[in-house]
Amino acid sequence: MMAAEGPRLDLRQPAQRTFLHLLLNTLTVSVMNFTVWFAVTFWVYLETQSVFATGMIAGIFLIAIAATGIWFGSLVDHHHKKRVIQASAAVSLVIYAASLGLYLVTPDETFRDPASPVLWVFVVAVMLGVIAGNIFTIALPTCVTLLVPAEVRDRANGLVGTSTGVSFLVTSVISGVLVAAGGMLYVLVLAVCVLALVELYLALVRVPERRIVTTAEATGESATDDAGPAPTDLAAEGKGVDIRGTFRIVRGVPGLLALIVFACFNNFLGGAFMALMDAYGLSLVSVQAWGLLWGALSVGIIVGGLVVARTGLTSNPVRILLLVNVVLWSVTALFAVRSSIVLLAIGMAVYMLLVPFAEAAEQTVLQRVVPFERQGRVFGFAQSVEQAASPLTSFLIGPITQFAVIPFMTDGWGARTIGPWFGTGPDRGIALVFVVVGVLGLVATVLAMYSRYYRELSAAMTRGSHEPDGEAGYAQVTSG
Repeated sequence: MMAAEGPRLDLRQPAQRTFLHLLLNTLTVSVMNFTVWFAVTFWVYLETQSVFATGMIAGIFLIAIAATGIWFGSLVDHHHKKRVIQASAAVSLVIYAASLGLYLVTPDETFRDPASPVLWVFVVAVMLGVIAGNIFTIALPTCVTLLVPAEVRDRANGLVGTSTGVSFLVTSVISGVLVAAGGMLYVLVLAVCVLALVELYLALVRVPERRIVTTAEATGESATDDAGPAPTDLAAEGKGVDIRGTFRIVRGVPGLLALIVFACFNNFLGGAFMALMDAYGLSLVSVQAWGLLWGALSVGIIVGGLVVARTGLTSNPVRILLLVNVVLWSVTALFAVRSSIVLLAIGMAVYMLLVPFAEAAEQTVLQRVVPFERQGRVFGFAQSVEQAASPLTSFLIGPITQFAVIPFMTDGWGARTIGPWFGTGPDRGIALVFVVVGVLGLVATVLAMYSRYYRELSAAMTRGSHEPDGEAGYAQVTSG
């Protein structure tokens, strides 16, 4: 799965050093947002003991991701990258501060009722703060295109994967410890302090993006510069969300839409992880142990990302993406066959190790085949479409597991037939869902590998990449 030695990142170059600063900012925000997300899921489950509630949290998160992706992508395309991410951090900061105030004035017993409106107002508010930080994850791949030469972008994407692993490592330890020590109080206090520091950090980072390349400019229409757009129609300028134009770009690349739909189906199945993984893990170990375990497992993402950063991907990252998915779904079908934290840990370690390959492969494909002036919108579009199915799974899987599968595997027909070798009880009901999801994902991936869409997109990868305008790209200006 690894390419031979080739060009390497040179973080001494001004443009690539700027990318490193943005990566560190994104890492810091991701750590805080993941901490809040993990913590609120742990906390709600411990307070309410409801799998239904954790499924609702995952559904709220994924619906918001799907609904905001294209809009966030448009903001990234139409504004200076630094200004957009500064605004993102500021919005999260304000929301977390307001959520902290609500938490302090609400009696503890209110949060123990899964039907409490105040509980869900609090959860939604906290998740909005997490969602606002998603602009960072959309902006960063476009900054890779802007600041990093094409021949080493897969390696830069590997560093992005490493940062994701670091964020999971730190997050898992912090969230479990903080929730055990003080519920959501310490979590929100930390979030407010960290995001205030992020704003100060961003003020010191210089991203001399000389102008914003709009769709209209790329097609020969009026230009947009630092002073703002010319007083012409915004639709003609390409300043709107422009879903139709973005979809036209996606359809114009053979096989790209199929890749996004494939990722969408994967996420449809992957919604089970978001709804059930914490409940499954917490049925096996304590919240402190679960948080520490996730911290240890996250080392796999760091290692995988560093391998990609060191060696890059092959000349056909689409093939890497599908091969990785074969392994990932196989692992999903196997790690829950026995009620064992050891087996779960081994399976998730393999999963974490390979995820950076899949993420770097998809980002590299989009960076190579999508015009730079639309990359924010296409990354946002891909994120929205890919995540659109997960909320359905998350909203459905919690109730189905709670009210159908768990009884099925506790004292129902499933417990009597497969229970003697598979096991019985609530945790085995959750485990059965993971096994079924893994088998479905594996079948879908094998079919995708033999489809014409795979061949078409692989062929598109061999054609020329879309580079940013020389006057707009800091990398082009500084490296000459």
